[in-house]
Formats: sequence, structure tokens, C-alpha cells
Amino acid sequence: MASKMRKTLIAGNWKMHNTAKESVDLASSVKNGVRPGYAGQVMMAPSFTSLHQVAAALKGSDILLAAQDMSWEDKGAFTGAVAPGQIKDAGCTHVLIGHSERRSIFGESDQVINKKLAAALRHGLVPVLCVGETLAERESQKTYRVLETQVSGALAGRKAEELSTLIIAYEPVWAIGTGKNATPDQAQDAHIFIRKLAGRLYSPALADGMRILYGGSVKADNVDEIMAQPDVDGALVGGASLKADGFLRIIHFQEVITK
Repeated sequence: MASKMRKTLIAGNWKMHNTAKESVDLASSVKNGVRPGYAGQVMMAPSFTSLHQVAAALKGSDILLAAQDMSWEDKGAFTGAVAPGQIKDAGCTHVLIGHSERRSIFGESDQVINKKLAAALRHGLVPVLCVGETLAERESQKTYRVLETQVSGALAGRKAEELSTLIIAYEPVWAIGTGKNATPDQAQDAHIFIRKLAGRLYSPALADGMRILYGGSVKADNVDEIMAQPDVDGALVGGASLKADGFLRIIHFQEVITK
């Protein structure tokens, strides 16, 4: 399991699913299902249209609220974009930056992601930086090169003291929504590479304290093996976070591992 110095984080990315009412119902079910004394952290990332309502539903709990994306601009004539201050006002403490779907479908470059990450930090939001390779890149032995390019590109210009809250999510593109997932060893190898890279770019202390999540078809039936890896500090869960029972099983993985 992850180092005791790093608190586990299980995050649900709901993507483009759920009305406001459905989001509140799901959030409430998860909130009520997290067992007292739970040692890790839980986070939910609903659609923009549900953020206010989910924030209200989560009031009084320790569950964190994240936006799935945001603009790097503070305000202005950017139709359709959502500013950092707006998601913070809606109750968010965290924001996903550079999810693979933002990169592949919407064409976000490392330079755009760099600007978004800087904006998140400027507004006191915790960035969850998503990185990962495609199947073609893995098969051509470019996984580590891609990870180094994405991580260093996103963090360019940032100082170590700015990154104390940074979370990185390794999500191999070929395992997202496909039913495939990296083996526990593949996940561990990528995570330790990212941790060592952070140590080279900044310091071993920063790297040792940084939480690195795994994302890519995480489900109730594979979470235990994945979370047993020493450098996997949590999970970024997609489809399996849309049903309360399944997501709660993932949240409570540690009870199975430690029995």
C-alpha cells in the first residue's frame, strides 16, 4: 500500500453524466455510505452544472469537491469557459487539469495545461494533473518519454514551494473507458517513474510527499491489487464512480487489503 505519510485519495470523475438531481442523489448516497473513521480522502468531480448543488449536499462531510476542468483566464469574453474563481465560488477545492479526454478530444497542449495549472495554484485550488500515454506510445516504448514531457511541460516555471499540494494522476489512455487496465506492476512502474522525475525536477522530499493516483478502468474487482502497490496513492475512477455501491466498495478497498 501507499506510504503512511501520504493519505489515500479515491476520486470519482463523473464526466458528462447526471442531472443536478441525480448528482445530488449520488453524492448523498456516497456521503452516507463512507464509514465513520475512514482514514483516506474521497473526492467527487461532477459536471459544472451540478457543482453548487453537490457542494450543498456534501456540507458537513469531509468529501472533497473538484471541477473537471477550468479556464486559465480569471474572467472576460471567453464564451463557454469557466473561470477558476467561479469553480471556487461553487465550492470546489480541487480541479482536474489535462485529463486525457481534454488532451485528445479537445486538443489541449502541454502549454495550455501549464497555464491552467498555474491558474489553479494562483487561486488556491489543488490541481490534479492527469498524464498518460496512448496504446501506440506504449507499444513503441515511449511511455516514459511521454510522461516526462507531460509532467515537465505542465510544471514548467513552477517552484517547489508552489507544488506542495499537487496531485498527479497517471491514466494510461488505452485503459480509460475500454475495460482494459494497466497491470499492478505497470501502474507501479509508471508511478515510481513519475515520483523519481519529480525528485529530479524538484526534490526528493517533494516527490516522497506527492500523491500519485491511478486512473484507467478502476473497478471494485481490481482496486485491491492496484492499491496494494507502494507508489499508488489512490484512484481516479470514471464509470465505476457513477453507482454508489460500486464506488463505496472502491473507497473501502483498504478494509479488504488489511483483513
